[in-house]
Amino acid sequence: MVNGDAVPGDGTAPGGLREEATGRRVLLVSTNYAPEQAGIGPYAAQLAEHWAARPDWDVHVLAGMPHYPAWRTDPAYRGVWRATEERGGVRVHRRRHTVPPRQTAARRALYEASVLAHGLLAPPRLGGPPDAVVAQLPSLAGGLLGARLARRAGVPFVPVVQDLMGAGAAQSGIRGGDRAAALAGSVERRVLAAATLVGVIHESFTERVTALGVPASRIRTVPNWTHISAPSRPREETRSRLGWRPDETVLLHSGNMGLKQGLDVLIGTARLLRGERLRIVLMGDGNQRRHLDRLAAPLPGVELLPPADEADFPEVLAAADVLAVTQRASVLDMSVPSKLTSYFAAGRPVLASVAGSGGTAGEIRRSGAGVLVPPEDPAALADGLRGLAADPARAAALGAAGRAYATGHLGRTAALVRLTALLEEARALAPASGGHRTGPRARPGPRRGAAAGAVRQQGGPA
Repeated sequence: MVNGDAVPGDGTAPGGLREEATGRRVLLVSTNYAPEQAGIGPYAAQLAEHWAARPDWDVHVLAGMPHYPAWRTDPAYRGVWRATEERGGVRVHRRRHTVPPRQTAARRALYEASVLAHGLLAPPRLGGPPDAVVAQLPSLAGGLLGARLARRAGVPFVPVVQDLMGAGAAQSGIRGGDRAAALAGSVERRVLAAATLVGVIHESFTERVTALGVPASRIRTVPNWTHISAPSRPREETRSRLGWRPDETVLLHSGNMGLKQGLDVLIGTARLLRGERLRIVLMGDGNQRRHLDRLAAPLPGVELLPPADEADFPEVLAAADVLAVTQRASVLDMSVPSKLTSYFAAGRPVLASVAGSGGTAGEIRRSGAGVLVPPEDPAALADGLRGLAADPARAAALGAAGRAYATGHLGRTAALVRLTALLEEARALAPASGGHRTGPRARPGPRRGAAAGAVRQQGGPA
C-alpha cells in the first residue's frame, strides 16, 4: 500500500505508463473472488471488472466457490460442482474445492490440493488462448494453475503477491505450520520462478520474494487501494441502530477471525477494561469465531457481530471511535492486512497491536493514522485505547491523517492503472509465442440465462 500516488487526469500511471486500448484476452486466477467482501476477493473483482470495461478486452477469472472469511461455502453454491457466471462484464469460471472450517496445516494442504486438482481436471474454456495469465497469491494452487496455463499458452505469467503462505505457515501459529512452511516455500519458489514479472502489494514483501529466487529487477510494487465507498449516513444514526451509546468509546475490529490475527488480545484487553465506558466489538467471521465467542461470553464489554453487508460496511467503520488491527507477535513480513485501506478511508484512528518491525507497523507510521502498541499485550492495548478516548482532538487528527493518506496514496484509479501497466510490461518483455493476438477481441456472448448470478454446470469444463 505504498507509492499509491493519485493518477494524472490523462489516464497515465505514475512514471508515464499509459493504459493501452488494444484488445486483450486475460485470465485472472484467484481462488477468492466476489461476492466475497473481505480479503483478496474485492480487489480481484475490481481489477477484473476494470479490465473488462476496456474496449475489446475479454476477461476471464478462474475462481473457487465463495467461502471467505467464514470458511463455509456460500449457501448459494452448496452442492455446485462447477459454475460459470457473468459478473460485471467478467466471465467467472468456478471450481468446487474443500473448505476446512478449522485451520491446520494438513487441512490447508487438502484445500489447496482440491483447488489444484479441479483446476487441472477442468481448465476454463476461454474461447481462445489468453494474451497473459495473472494469479493472486497466497493461493499455492492458484499460482501453480496460473503458471501451467500460461506455459501451455506460451504467454506471460504475472503473479501478484498479496500474502506469502510459506512465511504465513511459520508465523501465523497454525498447527503443523513449521513442517508446512518449507513445503509451501518450495512451491512459492517454483511459481515465482515461472513469472515474467512479480507484483507485490507492499515493499515489505520484496526481500522475502527476492529470497525465493526472484531478481529485484523483476519485482514491481502494486499497492492495494481503498475499495469502499464513503459513508452516507450520520454516525449517530448508525451507532443508535447498533446499540452503541453516545457516552462510550467503541473499539472495532473488522475482518477475518483467524489465527494470525491473534484476537485473544482483545478479549484480554476487555477484561482489563471492566467497568469503564469502553466497548470492544469484533465484526466478521473466521475459523476462530467460536473460540472467541466462548472467551467473550462472560464479558459485558465485548460484542461479536456478523460481517456487515457491502453497503453498510463503511457506515459501521465510521461509527466506531477507534479501529483495531491485531497480529501475533511472530507476523512480520507475510501479510499486510487488507483492512487497513478501509480503515484509513473511514477517517477513524487506528490502534495497532502488531510487531514494530513488520510491514503493518510501517504502513501505520507512513500514514500517520494510528497508534502502535506491542503485540499480544492486553495492558498496552488497554492503555492505548484509554489514551485515545481521553484525547478526542488527537484521535480526530489521526483519523483525518488516515483519510488524507487514503485519498492521496490509495486511489483506486491509480492502483488499477498500475496493475494494467504491469500486465503490459510483462507482455512487452515476453511476447506471447502461442497466445499473442493484436487488434480487437470478440467477447463471447453471455450464455442463456447468464447475468450477475451463476450459470450452474454440473458437467464438463466451463
